[in-house]
Amino acid sequence: VQLQASGGGLVQTGGSLRLSCAASGRGFSDNVMGWFRQAPGEEREFVAAISWNGLRIVYGDSVKGRFTISRDNTKNTMFLQMNAMKPEDTAVYYCAARASSLIVTFENEYPYWGQGTLVTVSS
Repeated sequence: VQLQASGGGLVQTGGSLRLSCAASGRGFSDNVMGWFRQAPGEEREFVAAISWNGLRIVYGDSVKGRFTISRDNTKNTMFLQMNAMKPEDTAVYYCAARASSLIVTFENEYPYWGQGTLVTVSS
């Protein structure tokens, strides 16, 4: 599975942004997909993950109630809708995939990664 994240940019505090992750190769619809982020000088942080059929979703505590993860298996694409954004959401956002039905939050459990897209939230 090859992943390509896009949609990053500059947004003001309280604004919204939608990230996309396009997948190519086999097995997208069988994979758990996730978003992680890494702020400057910080470790990579789990943001959200979604099961292959979209019925199971897990969010990191810092984004609950503000971010929404979704996927469209007909288009091999995953999305992250980010609302009510805060300066602390500033980071490089990565999409990731794992060939499993089990959602996990540890980055080491995801073998496939996209290149990252930069999100900057101005105060």
